[in-house]
Amino acid sequence: MELVKRIESRDARIGVVGLGYVGLPLVIEFVKAGFPVTGFDVDEVKVRLLDEGTGYIRHIDVAPLAEAGKDRFRATADFSLLEHMDCILICVPTPLTSNREPDMRFVEGTARTLAQYLRAGQLVILESTTYPGTTDEDVRTILEESGLKAGEDFYLAYSPEREDPNNSDFSLARVPKVVGGFTPDSLRAAVALYNTVVGSTVPVSSTRIAEACKLLENIYRSVNIALVNELKMLFDRMDIDTWEVIEAAKTKPFGFQAFYPGPGLGGHCIPIDPFYLSWKAREYGMSTRFIELAGEINTSMPDYVVSRVITVLNERGKALRGSNILLMGLAYKGNVDDDRESPSYHLMEKLENLGAVVRYHDPFIPEIRPSRRFPKFAGRRSVEPGPGYDLILVATPHDVFKTVDFASFGVPVVDTRNIVSGDRAWLYGA
Repeated sequence: MELVKRIESRDARIGVVGLGYVGLPLVIEFVKAGFPVTGFDVDEVKVRLLDEGTGYIRHIDVAPLAEAGKDRFRATADFSLLEHMDCILICVPTPLTSNREPDMRFVEGTARTLAQYLRAGQLVILESTTYPGTTDEDVRTILEESGLKAGEDFYLAYSPEREDPNNSDFSLARVPKVVGGFTPDSLRAAVALYNTVVGSTVPVSSTRIAEACKLLENIYRSVNIALVNELKMLFDRMDIDTWEVIEAAKTKPFGFQAFYPGPGLGGHCIPIDPFYLSWKAREYGMSTRFIELAGEINTSMPDYVVSRVITVLNERGKALRGSNILLMGLAYKGNVDDDRESPSYHLMEKLENLGAVVRYHDPFIPEIRPSRRFPKFAGRRSVEPGPGYDLILVATPHDVFKTVDFASFGVPVVDTRNIVSGDRAWLYGA
């Protein structure tokens, strides 16, 4: 195959559509591997920053792009340049609609744009998490509006992203890459491409297998997180420390994997991906009861945390309405600036709707950026911890929070992440 030869010689031109948490690491790895790479994005601010050698995601080092120079990397909002790419990777968001159904606008819109410039011999790979059948049905149908046929004129594949932001132990290059092709030649080309940037690839028999694989991974996590969240609420009533229970269970060397409770699910994967499969299941006349139940439990956790806040304030003779609350952490996980689907926003909204005055502190997110879900919070700025609050609510396990002397504030602390140590008399788990 001519394309495989171009890949192996690093002559293939790589195009990555979507320069966010998934696309940007791919761009960097392909640049480091010696390919000429073009990053495509509709956000011209991102394009300008990358062209200037400046990053916009805290934990992603873009120095390799600046070092590569303009001959090896460029960012652009000009999608007509897709015509000149040999391999095109689609890394755009797949959110949910307000009805918790798949929102495929970004994938389908990208496919329609690509169809305008598609040429024979190109390899197109979808990386966005989605339901089985997206690649070989939806995307293929749109791309074939170009007059070219998948598997005959161009190659088509699916490889799910497996990013874990700021996890230094498992960077993109160290995580095995599952790859499914629409045809055997499509699979061969995609495997050859990923073999240049990852330690190992895992070829599977179809794009649907690869799509279902990613959903299984995240549904597994969602269901187990829901289990410990439910046990957390039960153990609280029984006056049992859930965290100590989990630490004890972890000593079993087989048959147990630790999951931890929290104030709700965050990130782009776990709160969203399971519902892609539950939606698709209805097409086959099935209801996915585990997925739906896990979703109910996990999405109820912010309400449980708010109820704990109300209880703690009541014990101090204070009403929630008019209380000043400091929310510690906006990011959905520790030590990152990633606030996608963060439960902290749900906590802020619920507390403010009940009359509380909420400010936040997060050294990784100095100012809240505009978002589709919570536009009203855009522009708010992080404040420093200090006196004047009635309660502190810890929502994100940033390492820097572990060094804070919470006892010095003299107010109750509701800790949803088990990071606060010290006098338990003023500390309330949630």
